[in-house]
Amino acid sequence: MKTIKLFIVDDSAVVRQTFSKLVEGDPQIELLGVAADPIFAMNKFKAYGLPDVLISDIEMPRMDGITFLKKMMQEHPIPVIICSAVAGEGSQKAIEALHSGAVEVIGKPKLGTKRFLENAKAELIDSIKAASKAKVGKIVSKAIRTKEDTISSVDDVVASKTVASSGIGARVIAIGSSTGGVQVLENILSSLPSRTVPILITQHMPAGFTASLAKRLDQLCNIRVKEAQTGDKLEPSTAYIAPGDKHMLIKRNGLHYSIVTKDGPKVSRHRPSVDVLFRSVANEAGKSAVGFILTGMGEDGARGMKEMFDKGGKTYAQDEQSCIVYGMPKEAVKRGGVFKSLDIRSIIEAIINVR
Repeated sequence: MKTIKLFIVDDSAVVRQTFSKLVEGDPQIELLGVAADPIFAMNKFKAYGLPDVLISDIEMPRMDGITFLKKMMQEHPIPVIICSAVAGEGSQKAIEALHSGAVEVIGKPKLGTKRFLENAKAELIDSIKAASKAKVGKIVSKAIRTKEDTISSVDDVVASKTVASSGIGARVIAIGSSTGGVQVLENILSSLPSRTVPILITQHMPAGFTASLAKRLDQLCNIRVKEAQTGDKLEPSTAYIAPGDKHMLIKRNGLHYSIVTKDGPKVSRHRPSVDVLFRSVANEAGKSAVGFILTGMGEDGARGMKEMFDKGGKTYAQDEQSCIVYGMPKEAVKRGGVFKSLDIRSIIEAIINVR
């Protein structure tokens, strides 16, 4: 079995040491080296060769992490995981990193870094292994996954209805995405005209990042993009992004829908969960719903998409060729819940044609 060569760049000795210890003992990961800043790292690359996966901080001396990331993407594209502060300016820069080619973001709190990273050991190792398989040089990106001791069922958050709500409701689009999703979402949403049906998006991200993502997309797109809040009424030409660390559901009121965000257990190790959104949309919108499952690792969304399909919704998956990680779409196809697989251009056209 080929080992994954890992390199860590962070000006914090605590972070470097903690990451190094966390990957010790895993037979699939080999620590190629560590460096306190990008200049030291690039010198070491010349001596030891390029790693398979790079973990990098953003705020560092001599060269910041985003400049380093862009340089690597231009000269030596390899999967990069960004380790960033989870609030304020840190989250905005992390979103920029995702748009610039990072495949993953690990949230780093200002306090308790060592304990946080140790608690996230399983997720960190999972992220490194997933990143090693990512298709870098296409559209790349993604957000965090955090520690989950137990795997909860979507039933613990929202019950499935035997049939969808009666009557004919307004059309609604639901999108689920994970690894690679940030740049794909930007590509899709920025290509839409100013008039669309309401769009609900669950992108795997933690608290502190989704507001920055929504703000950036709102500035780039013809439609309005906002972080969802409980009580929001679905309006045309608006995309609602599930807030980090909360599930997003919809509730039907006559012909219209409103949003409910809620806590609850993580589903498939995620909160927000795509399965939760898709089941809610299947319950409340039925045949009026259109679902898209995009690039991402794991199987979150596959079950919910099958429920949308079974209740008459039109369902689509991003095709393997255009995915950074063909995990979530693959699982949805395997479960028989996908009407058709499409490339990104065709997904854009399909959304435009929803009336």
